[in-house]
Amino acid sequence: MTTYKTAEVAAIIGVHPNTVRLYEKLELIPKPERLSNGYRVFTDFHIKQCKLIRLAFQVEILQNGLRKKITQMLKVSARGDFDTAIMLTEEYLKQIKQERRNTEEAIKCVKQIISDGHQENLHNLKRRDVSKLLDISVDTLRNWEMNGLLTVKRKDNGYRVYTDEDIQRLKIIRSLKCANYSLEAILRLLQQLSVNSKTNIRAVLNSPKQSDEIISVCDKLILSLSSAKRNAYAILEMLHEMKILFS
Repeated sequence: MTTYKTAEVAAIIGVHPNTVRLYEKLELIPKPERLSNGYRVFTDFHIKQCKLIRLAFQVEILQNGLRKKITQMLKVSARGDFDTAIMLTEEYLKQIKQERRNTEEAIKCVKQIISDGHQENLHNLKRRDVSKLLDISVDTLRNWEMNGLLTVKRKDNGYRVYTDEDIQRLKIIRSLKCANYSLEAILRLLQQLSVNSKTNIRAVLNSPKQSDEIISVCDKLILSLSSAKRNAYAILEMLHEMKILFS
């Protein structure tokens, strides 16, 4: 049986030796045996498990417990329970597919909202009335306004009043937030829609500005979920291989 030192594992995987030690601390790899001098002794199983970790963490999908689920899978795989690890990955993949369907459904909703136009004819509602109408908390409305998604006019007495156009805009925001699009992506779309109501919604949602210093996965959600789906299939393939090699 081939064995490896910590530095050798790190070199093979392409990480710092401290990262290998962190994997051990987090129980993402089996606890290695130690020589009389205290040096850790790693095996081919550790090498493969480390590669699985690197593969699993390639994609930063965090919403709805997805990262927690993939972390749980790694801990189960580290214990050699590959059948359960495969089951957890299949659940992870199923959830990613559902998240992807949600993104497409949100886009359909936005198109329908735009197509319907301003149909409420409610005329200048107060914030609390809008909260009840759209089933959105007052704090959420306030947060969206603070983040620049909506600018609400005020009456002479200082009270905010929401127009039919504001209600339409809020419906768009709500639909996209429910599908986990980022505030930045939503703002980007709203700005484009204000210029051209026939803008390509899917393209805008997945095209962060080149000038943006920080781009999160939710700023290009459809592309990120598609990458996560491919990644999950690769994980499953590796788990089946590990089951044959190490069971």
